[in-house]
Amino acid sequence: MIREHRSREKLERYYEKFRKEGVLDPNVHPWVAESWQRSQELGVPADKMNTSHRLSPEAFRELQEKHRDAIDYLAKLSEGIREFFQEYNLSLLLIDSDCVVLKSYSLPFYQMTPGEIEGVRVGLEEVGTSSISVAYEHQMPFWMFGPEMWVEECQLGDACSAPVKIGGECQYIITLVSMEQVQMPQDAIISLLLTMKTALEAHLSEAIHTKAEEAILDATTFAVYHVLPGGEVAYTNKLGRERLTRIGAKQEHETGKRLNLNDVILNYNHTPIVKGFRGIPSYNQEVTWITQVKTYEDITTVVPLERDEEQNVKSVVVVSMPIEDLRTLVAHAAGYTAKYSLSSMVGSGAAFASVREKAARVARNKHHVLIQGEAGTGKQRMAHGIHQASNRAAGPLISLRCGDATPELLEQELFGIVQGTEVSHQGRLELASGGTLFLDEIEKMPKPIADKLAAALQAGKTHRLGEKDVERTIDVRIVAACDSDLKRLTERGLFSKAFYEIISKSVIRVPSLRSRREDIPELARHIISELAEQHQMPKKELPDETVDVLRQYDWPGNIKQLQSVLEYAFFNTKGGVIGPKDISLMGDVKPDNKWKEDRDVFLRAWQAAGGNVSRLANLLNVSRVTLYRYLKKYNLEKK
Repeated sequence: MIREHRSREKLERYYEKFRKEGVLDPNVHPWVAESWQRSQELGVPADKMNTSHRLSPEAFRELQEKHRDAIDYLAKLSEGIREFFQEYNLSLLLIDSDCVVLKSYSLPFYQMTPGEIEGVRVGLEEVGTSSISVAYEHQMPFWMFGPEMWVEECQLGDACSAPVKIGGECQYIITLVSMEQVQMPQDAIISLLLTMKTALEAHLSEAIHTKAEEAILDATTFAVYHVLPGGEVAYTNKLGRERLTRIGAKQEHETGKRLNLNDVILNYNHTPIVKGFRGIPSYNQEVTWITQVKTYEDITTVVPLERDEEQNVKSVVVVSMPIEDLRTLVAHAAGYTAKYSLSSMVGSGAAFASVREKAARVARNKHHVLIQGEAGTGKQRMAHGIHQASNRAAGPLISLRCGDATPELLEQELFGIVQGTEVSHQGRLELASGGTLFLDEIEKMPKPIADKLAAALQAGKTHRLGEKDVERTIDVRIVAACDSDLKRLTERGLFSKAFYEIISKSVIRVPSLRSRREDIPELARHIISELAEQHQMPKKELPDETVDVLRQYDWPGNIKQLQSVLEYAFFNTKGGVIGPKDISLMGDVKPDNKWKEDRDVFLRAWQAAGGNVSRLANLLNVSRVTLYRYLKKYNLEKK
């Protein structure tokens, strides 16, 4: 605020009149009058400036570091106008939003050295009325004449203060103070102060935006580089710096020069960066970066930036995502994560509780795992639980059923394949890198493929089929499941000995349902509860007499068969109670004559009985002799 020149003698009389008589002359500026009254009420000493409200040296150093950007920037601004400061004996102060002097520039302030005023709080409560307190109170620039200052030793010169606002909030106050009673170019000083205020606000706002942009870039899952001709890196985000450091690039403070990609990337001249400097952009291209430490495979985009007068590209931006990180993102987006935890596996009986506890211990080590047990015992759920309880839980969980494909397709699915120069498909082994690969029905994996997988796991490296020049690093934990006795198959030469030795260091044997009958009531009620929740239907009750029926059955198909039987009962029982008569141990296969003509119906009944003739005869209410005829008719093996 530019104020017209006032007579110092009159201002001195107004001040004395208020101090001695408590009377405010109507010619006193209202903001000054208000501040005088407040200073008097607070009992602020008027003879000498109070500097006792000073931060400790440690606290002040910490505060200065917090505001280093503003301090250094204002120092650069004031350096160029030092002669102007000297001509009018001006001092410049930078004050924070708590009215603590962060820095004193140029000449002494209030005849004090910078060391005497820095770190001192100079708000209204401490030093009374000043241009600082008025500018702070009203959030406006304010010029104050010397005799209006509350402290008498500060009345020699005039002062002007302006708030520095960022985002509408006052962050700092900058103050210019004259030390002598000389006529000063008020408009020039205020213009200078407002220019410094505007410049500091612009700088700090830009710094906030820059920090936000850097924070965003540092939080991304891709490396970003701003590259100058010859490979010099003008900027890189956090991931980019980490990758360069891992491959041996020296930091700028170590070498005195910027990082250079050409120094650490052996095939730099064959990368899209070089094409970028020829003006050729690349988008989402799979690129191999060869270094002395490691070979990286990335999905890379290179964008040429501004050109010089001769249309030569001056710099390029490189955005590069490691394929292993991309795999993890895709795995999570596609649902390649554990759907079950070990705690979700129901059963409080001693037999199953000990297995679950062992699985929890095994999950925490680094060994590959073999899960053995009859079909339907919950091996897949156990595999999910082990992955989730392991230190690889953040990585993908990739599954592959070894019995679902021919040996040729299984090998392609496992290792990936290159078809021509443009088409290359990654295998499940690569997809699972950083996580877990669950191999179900592992006993059906051909021995040559298992041998090849064992070699890849031992080396930590793999090749895609049809690709010999590129070696890919893998970091995979195998969790394998088997219905058979894998050790016996290995001893008979029917399974890879090398692969068995790798996965058999931690073996978990999941018990059959008939050997843990005490868990059937809890399991059954849990299944009914899950069905109700999953299909948003009312929960149905399982009375004790129904549970007794379930407990007395042998369950050759284990939990999977129990699930099927209860699903059929849940959806086909009217009312809210599932009684014993609602339980069909063959699920949707009814004991009528359809099985005599329909092989699929008979086969489902045969599977429900676990391939046991006596059990099936009881279920269908026919003789064993009759069943033998139909077993022969449908080419099924009797037990």
